[in-house]
Amino acid sequence: MQALVIGVLALQGAFGKHAEMLRSLDVKVIEIRKPIDLVDCDALVIPGGESTTMLKQMQFIGFAPPFCEFAKSKPVFGTCAGLILMSHDIVADEMIPFNLLDITVERNAFGRQVESFQTEVEFTPKKSSEKNTQKLPAMFIRAPRILRTGSEVQILATYQGEPVLVQQGHHLGATFHPELTFNPAIHAHFIKICKSREGDDS
Repeated sequence: MQALVIGVLALQGAFGKHAEMLRSLDVKVIEIRKPIDLVDCDALVIPGGESTTMLKQMQFIGFAPPFCEFAKSKPVFGTCAGLILMSHDIVADEMIPFNLLDITVERNAFGRQVESFQTEVEFTPKKSSEKNTQKLPAMFIRAPRILRTGSEVQILATYQGEPVLVQQGHHLGATFHPELTFNPAIHAHFIKICKSREGDDS
């Protein structure tokens, strides 16, 4: 079996921290700056940043069509702005996201930049019982809020009873920034999704 290769979209945002976290888990990482870079990747991470700016950059380089095709069979993990771009719809916003996760989101719903905070979230990995729930550190920076989840969306982590980490099929989305902590559990979970997907395709 070939080594897993995960791309990190490197147009804007804290993509370097995602790359560091993945490399610490012995994954080969490619920083993605143009559509052709997706060819060598088994999965993609879309980092936080400014979702409107990121979408405009993706459209400017012609990234959207090959990305949508890529996402049909390859796992995608979006954090903060990345999750917004993966959502089904955004409250009071004209931006049209990629509809990889059947969720409705509200941008910046946890407050402005100066209201950023670090806390703990309750994380229950897929197919695990509540006995395996872990408390993980999470950084919320101008974080979106998930207002609705579709029937096929699994809630993997919550904060004050609200969903903050969700999975639908081979796609994963977080409202917060796990890459800005020292705990690799959520990235490790994404790697498991990727390896499971490889097994399905073999």
